[in-house]
Amino acid sequence: MDDRSPASHPKHGRLRRLRARLRALYHGHSPAAVRFRLWVIVVDLALIAFFIAAPILRGRPSFLVIDYAVALILMTDLAARALAYHDLKTWLRRPMVWVDFFVLATLLAPMWLFNFAFLRVLRLWTLVHSDFFWETVGRRYDDTRWEAVIRALSALFTFLFVTTGFVYTIYAGRHAGIAGYVDALYFTVATLTTTGFGDVVLPGTLGKLISIVTMIAGITLFVRLAQAVFRPNKVAFACPSCGLNRHDPDAVHCKACGLILNIPDEGL
Repeated sequence: MDDRSPASHPKHGRLRRLRARLRALYHGHSPAAVRFRLWVIVVDLALIAFFIAAPILRGRPSFLVIDYAVALILMTDLAARALAYHDLKTWLRRPMVWVDFFVLATLLAPMWLFNFAFLRVLRLWTLVHSDFFWETVGRRYDDTRWEAVIRALSALFTFLFVTTGFVYTIYAGRHAGIAGYVDALYFTVATLTTTGFGDVVLPGTLGKLISIVTMIAGITLFVRLAQAVFRPNKVAFACPSCGLNRHDPDAVHCKACGLILNIPDEGL
């Protein structure tokens, strides 16, 4: 009979070492960890490019092979992230994780869930809004104007391609104006920018509702992007007294409470 406790079992030891190694790679600051995360981000961007091009590639013989290969990559990445996270239950409660699970489901069942495949582009939004991205690529720009601009751009492009995919899924082959993916993209861009050429118009009440939502969302996202680009540059530094988090780079006193600030140079 083995007298060793379950925690001292060799399998548990290997699992602990694996989790420690993955945690060092996904959350560490060593050069090797940064290089690893950069490669993961490159792979993520390649997956997003596939998601955007999937409606065009769907009819090709190699589509399913690529689809299942992408599913395997995403599944491996999700398993590694789960092992690297300090608490699995907390990780599972994150909304971005459930978006990734949904994307994985559409990859594993492309024939049944392809009508929802346009939601895969949400992966772009989850990537740019993740700590993983900013701790790797954007550490220099974290909590700066550039972070706000990149987040606003990701929201705009995500909405653009999600809406394009939705229009393509609903109307391609059923409406003369939407013969292919490019037509759906053209309609979305013309509506999003409120240009409204009128050469492609979605029929019926549903088409009018899609156009209304696209125009309102487009105006909102463009305004948000303009605010991020043109608003005065601020640095992130919490005032110890009142908690105001944004200050001018050369601020000496807090505008809210007048406390003398000591903003470090690296925050500029």
